[in-house]
Amino acid sequence: MMVSETLVAALLLGLMGAGHCIGMCGGLAAGLAFANGGKSAFFRFGILLSYNIGRVFSYALIGALFAFVFGGVDQLSPLPVLRLISGILLIGMGLYLADWWRGLTRLEALGGHVWKYLAPLGKKLMPVTRLDTALLLGAIWGWLPCGLVYSVLALAAVQTDPVSGAMVMAAFGLGTLPAILFGGLASAWVKRYLQNKILRVGFGIVFIAYGVYTLAPVVTMFLIALGVMEPASDHSMHHHH
Repeated sequence: MMVSETLVAALLLGLMGAGHCIGMCGGLAAGLAFANGGKSAFFRFGILLSYNIGRVFSYALIGALFAFVFGGVDQLSPLPVLRLISGILLIGMGLYLADWWRGLTRLEALGGHVWKYLAPLGKKLMPVTRLDTALLLGAIWGWLPCGLVYSVLALAAVQTDPVSGAMVMAAFGLGTLPAILFGGLASAWVKRYLQNKILRVGFGIVFIAYGVYTLAPVVTMFLIALGVMEPASDHSMHHHH
């Protein structure tokens, strides 16, 4: 999969996961705005923006780490294992968003083992009334266990170098930015709109479709390996790999 194509996909997945983002981080974003209720709207926006910059930075860092650690896995396997995992997680996230299956919460529970050490650090920074503190809180909050983050993180892990992995997660983080920013400033209205059942199901179906698209080359390679299908050409096989 081309990096540019993956960046666009990650950005769109961030935008479409907005309802989930509001559910996970909207309360904190609203709390940041509320803690600075006596300040100007410009300052409150700056606090929220600083928090989100920190959060996106953490996503990029995690993306770089995963690409560095797992980027060579596919080279050691006859099948693209990471792409397989990525497709399955994207489908799982689609089912989660549409509220058809919530098995991805088990994955979030695994991330909770790391989060239990970071959460107290975040609590020590509250209430947040300074831009640098908001930035630091965002950097910590980026590690919050989240199925949506994990499903896109699998895409970052597929990348062959840490810079590309970081770019994928940064693009995803930028996609989540509007929801968290406006969710903090007008949380009740935004949450009600983004968690509309029809909208969530629609976004869920798009996630599932992209997961199927991600899996298609893996399934094709598997069927060719079993002898069920004939390879179309050497060029197409090289492209899929």
